[in-house]
Amino acid sequence: MSEITLKVDKRTEFKKSTSNQMRKAGFIPGIYYIHGGENIAIRASELSLRPVVFTSESKIINLEIEGESKPFSCILKNVQFDPITTRIIHFDLIGLKEGEKINLEVTVALNGNPVGAKEGGIVQFILHKLTVSCLPKDIPSHIDLDITNLNIGDSIKVSDIKIENVEIMNEETQVIVQVVPPTAEEVVETPAAEGEVSAEPEVITKGKKEEESE
Repeated sequence: MSEITLKVDKRTEFKKSTSNQMRKAGFIPGIYYIHGGENIAIRASELSLRPVVFTSESKIINLEIEGESKPFSCILKNVQFDPITTRIIHFDLIGLKEGEKINLEVTVALNGNPVGAKEGGIVQFILHKLTVSCLPKDIPSHIDLDITNLNIGDSIKVSDIKIENVEIMNEETQVIVQVVPPTAEEVVETPAAEGEVSAEPEVITKGKKEEESE
């Protein structure tokens, strides 16, 4: 699994106005926490945080906190985005302990062009990430799925995934990817020619009968 270094500062003020000023200055507030340890409030420059957030691979972060003698080994646990601007507004990092399992989401990557797709089928990619449980040393950077041999009607489910020393936490019956038949073409009705009877059934309405004219 690849690693990345992230340098951050500690923060001591937690007012909303302070956090907003921090973001305007190009810094994003965050939290580092670890099981059995104290939380550390931190901030990182938005620029340095982008390679950590915008990636398709899981990465171990070597977190260098100003004032600390050694880096902390952790992973990105959660990111919050502004609903309007989609900019990062907060992030959570969770510390890793040797010999202690951790749950995290890992990206699924599809490889190959399915046989069914060549025959007109449609590939439906349903689960883009899977939740796994494993030791830090066994964290997969991503999960590769070969879909080359999928025919129309075939699928890959969670139960089909086997990774040594890694437990998939999703429901075994969940479909990750499948190839479905092509959608039926829309039938366009044409008006009946003169002298022909329309094949459209008569619409019968239920309701109050019209009063007969006197």
